[in-house]
Amino acid sequence: MSGARHWALVPAAGAGRRMGSTVPKQYLPLLGRPVIAHALTILLDHPRIDGVVVAIDARDEWWPTVVAGLDAAKLLPSARGGAERCHSVLNGLETLRERAAPNDWVLVHDAARPCLTPADLDRLLSELADDPVGGLLAAPVRDTLKQADLAGRIAATVDRSRLWHALTPQMFRLGMLHDALRAALARGLLVTDEAAAMEAAGFAPRLIEGRADNLKITRPEDLALAEFFLSRRSASG
Repeated sequence: MSGARHWALVPAAGAGRRMGSTVPKQYLPLLGRPVIAHALTILLDHPRIDGVVVAIDARDEWWPTVVAGLDAAKLLPSARGGAERCHSVLNGLETLRERAAPNDWVLVHDAARPCLTPADLDRLLSELADDPVGGLLAAPVRDTLKQADLAGRIAATVDRSRLWHALTPQMFRLGMLHDALRAALARGLLVTDEAAAMEAAGFAPRLIEGRADNLKITRPEDLALAEFFLSRRSASG
């Protein structure tokens, strides 16, 4: 499958209610820039990514300011955000189908995941280059996991030896992912990531180990942690 190009898709229509902020989490300031600007820059700067499409809410008032601060050479026209992440991703794939081939790779990355490293991105692209399915960055679970009962008490301790935290980017062929996501939604499955759509279609995506500090901004304390990680990398050169 030589000659396939690489595209990135960033769903950014979420409200981030758990942050307790009136500003969506992807637009909160992080080291002087919006969180989403950090997430996009790593993709826009990568030489093997041909273009990046962002799915935004129709009522989004922050996106134009973000665009003004980015290198827009590879930034494609925005896609329409949907009610859930899966709807935004499908809309983004439809936008990409106007210029990309079904065999091209699409890397879906969270708008609120600003700490992706170039090394992890390189590893994902390299390891999946000839994979028949595709896969995602992930980190092995390190903590002891508990399963709760309905009363909020421990029902079981879960074996963590084969458990992974799903991260992004998640990288799949445009045509395969589009078909898998459409089929999942047609069945009423509101999948929370692209790998789940591929799993529902009968595929087994590959896990590529990435850095655990590729965190997603979900709660207020995550911003401070992301600032620490990014500042430390900047200081180390």
